[in-house]
Amino acid sequence: MQDEGNEHGQRPPRCRIVGVLDDGPSSLGAQALKALADADLVIGAKRTLALLEARLNPEAERRELGALSAVVEDVRAAQAAGQRCVVLATGDPLCHGIAGYLATRLCLEAIEVLPNLSTIQLACARVGLVWQELKIASIHAKDAGEWTVGADPRHGLYALAQALRRHERLAVLTSPDNTPDRVARLLLAEGLGDDFQLAVAERLLQAGERIVTGLSVAQAAEQRFADPNVLLLWRTAPKPAAVRFGLPDASFEQRQPEKGLITKHEVRAVSLARLQLREDSIVWDIGAGSGSVGLEAARLCPAGHVYAIEKNADDFAIAGRNQRAFGLSNHTLVHGKAPEGLDGWLDPDAVFIGGSGGELAELIALCLRRLKPGGTLVMNFVTLENLALATETLRAAGAAWDVVMLQASRSKPILQMHRMAAENPVWIVCAQRGEAA
Repeated sequence: MQDEGNEHGQRPPRCRIVGVLDDGPSSLGAQALKALADADLVIGAKRTLALLEARLNPEAERRELGALSAVVEDVRAAQAAGQRCVVLATGDPLCHGIAGYLATRLCLEAIEVLPNLSTIQLACARVGLVWQELKIASIHAKDAGEWTVGADPRHGLYALAQALRRHERLAVLTSPDNTPDRVARLLLAEGLGDDFQLAVAERLLQAGERIVTGLSVAQAAEQRFADPNVLLLWRTAPKPAAVRFGLPDASFEQRQPEKGLITKHEVRAVSLARLQLREDSIVWDIGAGSGSVGLEAARLCPAGHVYAIEKNADDFAIAGRNQRAFGLSNHTLVHGKAPEGLDGWLDPDAVFIGGSGGELAELIALCLRRLKPGGTLVMNFVTLENLALATETLRAAGAAWDVVMLQASRSKPILQMHRMAAENPVWIVCAQRGEAA
């Protein structure tokens, strides 16, 4: 392995990225200890440097870890000067650690990773939790604030909220602000308090190490835990497999005795297909009615988000109950009349308009303006007047558009036989933003 650089054109010495645990030198092998003893520059957190002080080269420069961009420049400068450089990390530097960042900004030949056990491995070993299928989530960043139902992807706990819906076992790398009790409150807010067991591994390999088990989520929400810690979560029972697409109308609560607004099964399937959804799509559902289109879209976009708005108070309440029944954390429902309130939404990849409240032309212009490049606007109409207004507005805006008329017939029993009963025809208008939009 090339290690030494010199003035005759050889490669500069590789920067060693050394994984360290909280028992300091005891966690390191011979190769890592030799790297420390030979280093001319050691970069690490103040506490980690102190843990390893006795093993560092007395002549080496010690530099506290600061901005990651500054670490890149420090490593480059050390290598240009032919110095041996070591960067200290926690556990496995390639598991939510600094090594991935350095590898993408330097090059693989410029670094060598000397990994250690991760704190996740240690926590699982303490609890006896098999971890090969574990979903690892990190909230070890700036203070994310408390979770609120309906929060969108800009919230610092959003990715964790989605992971809790999708995975059976999780390990969460916490921080002094984003703590296990905060995660427990997230679980309670999302109605998942009875779905998970948890364990907290505090101060691993330190004198005050403690493994907390046997707490309910509600109890954990009221406690504080020593930092640093790792939170482990596992479902008490496997989550049942669910139909991903094409839910029947009966899956959704609707207004009774007169049914409220719902996009019927066949029309909903075609409309969702025309929205061209991806796993991470941002979707707007305008005129949500009972919520059927937006809720199915949210199920199809587990790493994305759906914003839905409904002006009718009764339908808004029903859509909210449908949202809770489906157990979705990537769906924001607003009571209001579009276009009011849309300014705070993230720009969409796809927009569905099921009802316009008399503001159709204004809504179309707004949606075309806010759509991301390549995004799609899909609208449903049952009247000739709204169809004509929509197509004329799209033509004037220079949008590319097409119309599908869909009329489905459903079988109905008659005596000992069946007849076909026609549903009302629906025009499905699909559009993409033109160059001038």
